[in-house]
Amino acid sequence: MTRRQNWTGKRKLSHDGEAPENVSPEPSDASSENSEEGDNADGADETPTRTPTTFKELGIVDSLCEACDSLGYKTPTPIQAQSIPLALQGQDLIGLAETGSGKTAAFVLPILQDLLNKAQQLHSLILAPTRELAYQISHVVEALGSLIGVRCVVLVGGMANIPQAIALGKKPHIIVATPGRLIDHLENTKGFSLRQLKYLVMDEADRLLDFDFGPTLLKVLTHLPKGRKTYLYSATMSKKVEELQRASLSNPVRVSVSQDKYQTVSTLIQSYLFVPHKHKDLYLVHILNELAGQTGIIFTRTVNEAQRISIFLGSLGFSAIPIHGGLSQPARLAALNKFRAKSRKLLVASDVAARGLDIPSVDLVVNFDLPHDSKTYIHRVGRTARAGKSGRAISFVSQYDVELWMRIENALQKKLDEYETVKEEVMVLAERVGDAQRAAAMKMKELHEDRDSRKKGSTLKDNRTGKGAKGKRRRDDMDKDEA
Repeated sequence: MTRRQNWTGKRKLSHDGEAPENVSPEPSDASSENSEEGDNADGADETPTRTPTTFKELGIVDSLCEACDSLGYKTPTPIQAQSIPLALQGQDLIGLAETGSGKTAAFVLPILQDLLNKAQQLHSLILAPTRELAYQISHVVEALGSLIGVRCVVLVGGMANIPQAIALGKKPHIIVATPGRLIDHLENTKGFSLRQLKYLVMDEADRLLDFDFGPTLLKVLTHLPKGRKTYLYSATMSKKVEELQRASLSNPVRVSVSQDKYQTVSTLIQSYLFVPHKHKDLYLVHILNELAGQTGIIFTRTVNEAQRISIFLGSLGFSAIPIHGGLSQPARLAALNKFRAKSRKLLVASDVAARGLDIPSVDLVVNFDLPHDSKTYIHRVGRTARAGKSGRAISFVSQYDVELWMRIENALQKKLDEYETVKEEVMVLAERVGDAQRAAAMKMKELHEDRDSRKKGSTLKDNRTGKGAKGKRRRDDMDKDEA
């Protein structure tokens, strides 16, 4: 028989995936209170309870509260305060909240607590639409689970299969994966099965349901047990979630802390700059000079433009590095790590970096090219002003973008202020900018000629790897991000 004891000490998961037999959790007062509140949640006239101010009040055990504290998580965010008690009660969840709201910890903490209650190998699967987001989620899992010895494996395309298969053979507790590579391992890695899985999380669920990901996701579901708990989290939800809800969730509870699907945080200062298309480079340099010293992400619409602007800014002395779908996975991770470590002040990105990534201390987002839709705009500007911090987003609107910008403002339900500039001050930079543009154009020509000479077929693949994409489409291609 198991003995009960208070959760005051650190408790680790054993190497074989089993919890120590002589330890069983005793529900804390906070957990009991949350359970009672959950029982009364169906009463429409129930008096609202006080918002919890600590993770312990949500029912999180001491060892995980200590991990939260060490990461600087002092007070639960709204999405955490609303969803964690429900998750601890065993509910399937659909969580809606704006980017930077703490969604990752909202689903990781209940999973880790369940692992503490009854440790199990291959306990949980977390699906993410992009490779970068998958690695970020794994970092949160490992950080929050550092005191309990949790083992986490990342399965994404662009990396070798064999090391991933070896890691799976060691029976991790939690898998974080992109759909395409996960299917590869489920079908081809001997002995790998998720039939005993307890938790499935789909982060950025609307993106997972888009185009290629939809059929693959449904295929993944056929490999999972029906009795699992399932969480869907995203800043926005598409209509396709209703079909997925019927296929994968059991009586889910919807938790929303967004007033509407196009909400941005109040600490974000948004503005636009109306600029002639031919002078966009000039105005970009002017703004970066005005806001010198700030860290920023510059978003473009294409791989080619992201690479060009990075070279262009570098020739002017700016500390910039590109990230886009044309780079190898190691090169993309290296770019993110340099930006996080502040060895590069500017990240020039296609929409590969627009979703879900939590990059601390981003002061500025520049939409050099407007996104095609309002939802992508929300995710782009959500890279700054995260976790209560302030931030600024500036969008370039050329003569060709007026209608698109009006649609974005209409979705935001407000008119944004114009960023003030003095044209004469901007045009002073014309000669230097012109030289840098020509240098960038020459470098881009060399890159494309090198690509063509190697006949590898993948635009701007990282030269250091010497590997290009094959002509035949593979499942790993489904893990690639939009350029």
